[in-house]
Amino acid sequence: MFRGVNAFGGHRTVRVGRERLPAEGGAVLAINHTSYVDFTYLGISVRDVDRRLIRFMGKVELRRNPVVRWLMWGCRVIPVDRSAGHDAYLAAVEELRDGEVVGIYPEATISRSYEIKRLKTGAARMALEADVPIVPCIVWGSQRIAPKGAAKHWGRTGTPVMVALGEPVPPAGTPEQLTETLHAAMTALLHEVQDAYGDHPAGADWVPARLGGSAPTLAEADALDAAGH
Repeated sequence: MFRGVNAFGGHRTVRVGRERLPAEGGAVLAINHTSYVDFTYLGISVRDVDRRLIRFMGKVELRRNPVVRWLMWGCRVIPVDRSAGHDAYLAAVEELRDGEVVGIYPEATISRSYEIKRLKTGAARMALEADVPIVPCIVWGSQRIAPKGAAKHWGRTGTPVMVALGEPVPPAGTPEQLTETLHAAMTALLHEVQDAYGDHPAGADWVPARLGGSAPTLAEADALDAAGH
């Protein structure tokens, strides 16, 4: 279904860089979060290029939608019930120990600024407990299709989307130290992908303020989130 939607929209997914996942073994994929559909492009790329299946972690509330529930089942999503989040954490650690690739959004929520928000420590704690590396992952361009708090563009837009995997970060140090290292790695990789993406029109709402766009700054985006907008 994901391929069909992407084909209909004419979206061009490009893999940036030479990093690849190993053919086997567990790994935490730490993914930036800029839109409601960014996981589709990364999932397809990893399936096609690396021949691996990402076990994404997703909110259990999404199951209320029958279509999304079917997609979650088909993608073997690890459901996250926020009232019992520790159960999902333990399930993810077990999957990692079994050699699975688990995808997580360490920012927890979509970044309206399109910069890397402050990260939660969950990804680091999983990697440390399962003794597997964390792979920084960036998806760029999908915020032009299904952003948070802005118009969606589901038609045949031909929007280019870039996907990149960074060098694996070894599971070492405290959760806080590893999270800080991960944040730096994700930020550097984001900037590399943005450079490769090319034109970022001045004033465009999908372009970060740092690059001359009209997206809110990190501080402004945090204020919007805090206000519940």
